[in-house]
Amino acid sequence: MTTTSSRPVRPRRSVLYLPANNGRALDKLPGLSCDSVVFDLEDSIAPGAKDAARETLRGFFSDGRAAALPAGMEKVIRINPLASPWGGEDLLAARACRPDAILVPKVDAPEDILAVEDALAQTDAPAALRLWAMIETPRGVMNAGLIARMAQTDGARLDCFVTGTNDLLKETGVAPLPGRPWLSSWLMQIVLVARAYGLDVLDGVYNDFRDETGLMRECADGQAMGFDGKTLIHPAQIAPANQTFGIAEDQLAQARVIAEAFALPENQGRGVISLDGKMVERLHLEMAERLIEKAARIAARQGEGQTT
Repeated sequence: MTTTSSRPVRPRRSVLYLPANNGRALDKLPGLSCDSVVFDLEDSIAPGAKDAARETLRGFFSDGRAAALPAGMEKVIRINPLASPWGGEDLLAARACRPDAILVPKVDAPEDILAVEDALAQTDAPAALRLWAMIETPRGVMNAGLIARMAQTDGARLDCFVTGTNDLLKETGVAPLPGRPWLSSWLMQIVLVARAYGLDVLDGVYNDFRDETGLMRECADGQAMGFDGKTLIHPAQIAPANQTFGIAEDQLAQARVIAEAFALPENQGRGVISLDGKMVERLHLEMAERLIEKAARIAARQGEGQTT
């Protein structure tokens, strides 16, 4: 069984979608401060442009531009569903590009992830290549627990859930009201199962990239729900997401206190300790260590000239 601590530790405050065929946007990536970028071969690419987008992406990864991106910027490729006319070619291209992860869209059931894992195994893809799953359909929400459970199987690649709120709204007919009152229960269900099986989980996009006030409000809403970060559609949304989903100083200080307490000789090997009158378990140590490492990665990026 894999454990929560075996997953890569990465800040995912801001995750920018970028059409794979947008050459100008690709060239601007080195100057951006998003934690992750999703090179999109799916929704943002018209059917007649899929092949060209795939070739543009291959060129970006093969000519050195992808390797020149800021250290720590996570590179993810969103493919089309395997059952689509483009999914198979997308997966082969993505595997050849060697990104950090592949984002699988419209995941309805565990079998959708298994199919991608099997295909990657047949091509001897490196174990470091992770999978993200988009939960964006009614069936996906209903089966989210079964899908997330796959992260606990031997050799699992599943690393992160991404909510597709636009597709959920479209498929259910739910009104897109401020505050997302009718979506909230589904979003909380996705967060709950992600946490149950040690996955990161990302909030959906905010469509009006000119409305910074609305974006900040929705980021705060998502952060309060427990999301690790927000998916974005425009570079102007990066700084607000980084700010809202950043690690607070008091959180980091408390994490360090927990780590230092468990490191004391008298606490070595203990599963539970008393700290400031409260019982603290080893699972809290694992959470603290991940938060400390995530904070260090954020600080390293800022030290390289990236903005928050």
